[in-house]
Amino acid sequence: MRIGYGWDSHEFKSGVPLRIGGVEIDHPKGLGGHSDGDVLLHAITDALLGAIAAPDIGTLFSPSDARWKGADSALFLEEALHRVNSAGYAIANVDSTLILAQPKIGSHAAAIRERLAGLLNIPANCIGIKAKTPEGMGTDNAAIAHATVLLEKTKATPSRRSTSKTSRSQSKSRH
Repeated sequence: MRIGYGWDSHEFKSGVPLRIGGVEIDHPKGLGGHSDGDVLLHAITDALLGAIAAPDIGTLFSPSDARWKGADSALFLEEALHRVNSAGYAIANVDSTLILAQPKIGSHAAAIRERLAGLLNIPANCIGIKAKTPEGMGTDNAAIAHATVLLEKTKATPSRRSTSKTSRSQSKSRH
């Protein structure tokens, strides 16, 4: 098994739609960012990439690259999931916490969970969505997302640890 952790933050900005977890939420401001600013998808993407020791989202999808301007963050998540599957892992569960003053997430949590279930190809009951207010942290004009993922091995490949033990025991038996 492997665990990955990711986080992201963006300031609110007028004139862009608010997208969180792949769901558009009615709100007067969206999140600024080079792509669509979806802090939750960015945090989950980084958690997936980190769990398999892959390059982070900023390395794979550089904010200085015009191709990603306004891009749907589901593309980033799709690439991370492809890399996770190629590495021989599958998602067991995802847990996340959103920190923002407004809008309240409670009424949107089920839709976000369902959207993530579809994007990640896992049951909705394997996805945790929690929301907290910043409580005087001075981040009322921003949204922050934290995400943790648990991956399980799907392909039978020897780990480095078991290969090392085998090599050492073979080496000892030759002497």
